[in-house]
Amino acid sequence: MPEEENSKAARHHGHSDFVVVSNRLPVDRDSTDNSDGGWRRSPGGLVTALAPVMAAHEGAWVGWHGAPDEVLEPFHHDNMDLIPVPLSAEEVELYYEGFSNSTLWPLYHDVIAPPEFHRTWWDAYRTVNKRFAQAAAGAAALNATVWVQDYQLQLVPRYLRQLRPDLRIGFFNHIPFPPQEIFAQLPWRQNIIEGLLDADLIGFQRASDAANFLRSARRFVGAGVKSAQIQVKDGDGKVVHIARAAAFPISIDVAQIQELAASKDVIARSRQIRQELGNPKTILLGVDRLDYTKGITHRLKAYGELLNDGVLTVADASMIQVASPSRENVETYKQLRDEVEGMVGRINGQYDTIQNTAVRYLHHSYPVEEMVALYLAADVMLVTALRDGMNLVAKEYVAARGDNTGALVLSEFTGAADQLKSAILVNPHDIDGLKSAILRAVNLSPVEAARRMRTMRRQILSHDVQRWSREFLSTLETEAVPV
Repeated sequence: MPEEENSKAARHHGHSDFVVVSNRLPVDRDSTDNSDGGWRRSPGGLVTALAPVMAAHEGAWVGWHGAPDEVLEPFHHDNMDLIPVPLSAEEVELYYEGFSNSTLWPLYHDVIAPPEFHRTWWDAYRTVNKRFAQAAAGAAALNATVWVQDYQLQLVPRYLRQLRPDLRIGFFNHIPFPPQEIFAQLPWRQNIIEGLLDADLIGFQRASDAANFLRSARRFVGAGVKSAQIQVKDGDGKVVHIARAAAFPISIDVAQIQELAASKDVIARSRQIRQELGNPKTILLGVDRLDYTKGITHRLKAYGELLNDGVLTVADASMIQVASPSRENVETYKQLRDEVEGMVGRINGQYDTIQNTAVRYLHHSYPVEEMVALYLAADVMLVTALRDGMNLVAKEYVAARGDNTGALVLSEFTGAADQLKSAILVNPHDIDGLKSAILRAVNLSPVEAARRMRTMRRQILSHDVQRWSREFLSTLETEAVPV
């Protein structure tokens, strides 16, 4: 970097050598406990993966703190400097509920629901992304590493590069990246690609997502693409930057799940769950956010038909469906909740007995201890997403099954299907095929179940979320070599 640019950046840099930028800060307000400033660390693999890096590098985390129309000063929590980015209620509606979750989310998930394109949403998205970039630029030390997370912030790399050309910038897309034929629908497709290309490394869940991005970069901005490297050129055709795109499949905190699965309290709770359901022969489990990408209605339809066919009965089989609340202000999510609850009501009304319930539907979020107890109680895990960047629930279920029992029915449209090839893979759109897969899982012999689970566990145990962050960051720190 030229010396004058270096000195310019030096006048504006902060003190953090490693900065994470994400839509949300890694903390939640805790109204029950003010011992740590009224905040507690958020659950989730991303926080777990990055906490050691933050501690080692005087790290800062830039994100929204969750309350609209409130401005907070930066604060320190759990070995991290936290930089709150304020959002107004209108920006939450336009940038987050609008452009992020009613334009990009359905577009990037194969238009399972129709995306909406509104210029006011796009304007808010640009405004908010610029604000996040400014906060990150102010926190980062000279020549620091900045890791931007997910689809809500795809313009941040470009704004950040303009503000701080000294930085090394990574971006990770946690959701799928669509084929160019679908991405082409986005009116601002060129802006998004250009925003991402100012990162040094752009990470995706699957190799197919990285390939989709490379094709879009070539088509929509005319970038030169060779061996997963993208040459960014100025108006005169001179190469001014080289970005790289590759797959880095995210994983889970394996140690935490294993520790909980071995806990006496969690094991006792799993037995209690079975008893509360009347000790059925088979418990089937679905755990999802209430989202139209998760294939919950397909799963319920298949299960209801199996009951109607008489090959499963409520005396022998019971389904637990956890559907945690999600984006409840977005109209498509309200409609989905009505549809799911209607299906559950019809199935239970038709097949329940005094002693047995066909579907135990739980529209709540649960702590990880309860989730692991459910994993231990479940004989069959049903992951039937229509499109999913990864699906960590599938990996958590496998990590919890230390005795190599249980069966995983897994949609081939999840990123997890690339790693968990010994699951019973299924196309959830094929209801007859889904029914067959469920029956196969229910009737799997202990020998075959153990063989499949051992293979999946080997993969999960050797590829945890800490390995994911190490591999991404080590790749980011290496220089791109022109090819």
